[in-house]
Amino acid sequence: MSGRLRLGFIALNDASILVVAQEKGFFAAEGLRIELSREASWATVRDKIAYGALDGAHMLQPLALAMTLGVAGDRPVPLVAPFAMNLNGPAITMAQRLAAAVGPGPGAEGLARLIARRRQEGASPITFAVVFPYSVHNYLLRDWLARAGVDPDRDVRLTIAPPPRMTGLLVDGVVEGFCVTEPWDTAAVEAGAGVILARGADLWPRTPDKVFAVTQGWAEENPEVLQALLRALLKAAAWAGASANRTELAALLAQPHYVGAPAAVIERSLAGMVFHGGDANAPLPVRAGWLLAQMMRWGHLPPDVDIPAVAAAVCRLDLFTAAAGTLGPVPPMPEWLDGYGEDGHFRLRDARAYAAHAPMSRLIKA
Repeated sequence: MSGRLRLGFIALNDASILVVAQEKGFFAAEGLRIELSREASWATVRDKIAYGALDGAHMLQPLALAMTLGVAGDRPVPLVAPFAMNLNGPAITMAQRLAAAVGPGPGAEGLARLIARRRQEGASPITFAVVFPYSVHNYLLRDWLARAGVDPDRDVRLTIAPPPRMTGLLVDGVVEGFCVTEPWDTAAVEAGAGVILARGADLWPRTPDKVFAVTQGWAEENPEVLQALLRALLKAAAWAGASANRTELAALLAQPHYVGAPAAVIERSLAGMVFHGGDANAPLPVRAGWLLAQMMRWGHLPPDVDIPAVAAAVCRLDLFTAAAGTLGPVPPMPEWLDGYGEDGHFRLRDARAYAAHAPMSRLIKA
């Protein structure tokens, strides 16, 4: 059907669907020849997609939105994200040595008390690592801190690190906490270096995380290939989401050219992650709208961005449903998120109002 396609990924559990599609033959069954390319960082993924060194990639959803808007690089690179790779991947992990002082999660109130005490003592701020500025992890961590009255831009220090380096940075004392997708949270626990204080789902139910993204130009030039890719990803998602396959999935991911963590750690860390079922793989514009609202809340987007329009342009639900409809009935897609926002029901039309009125918003109140 096509020449060889190069698809990028980062060493994380939510690359599972790409790995399964390759290893279990779902790509080949669609006539696709795929090279999976493990990348070093999200900045590398951004640059390779932008300049055509990758045909598609496992990608942070906020990064896909930011690239489209031109705030994540030197120019806008319109992307299409017609597939969601997973839900419920991220967690917030704290150094074991601070666990007693912070106390149990999932809230950050204990951390707020520790920060205040350290400030009185003249100690340096606590350092947290996130995987990229435009990431679910950055915005999840910020929201978690803000709920406890901790200003993420003033009361702590935030730094950027590639996901596979997180555990080592915690062990070496370079950072005192991080927010990352599994298996690196569980790896820190297994190393005796970290304690998981909160899961993404504790704050944002069915936490949005990664998407599969291509440039808009590539999607327009290769519509049949894109549909074949989506069909293969949907079949792989069903396989990855089956609990009976979890041990084999962990073994696949444990290979050094994929995730490279111990299979036992990966298998434990897969618990709670959602790869398939219901709307799990659907690129819901309302989920993108929530993330765009977070970006605007923290001053990472201009206040005049049309959030519903951007969400719909990037998260191409029409492309997803075209592929999914060839494999079976497509369930109705929700237009709101339960458990999000002040009233527990977030809708796209609420995005700018939420961004303006959320705690510690950097957006001038509208």
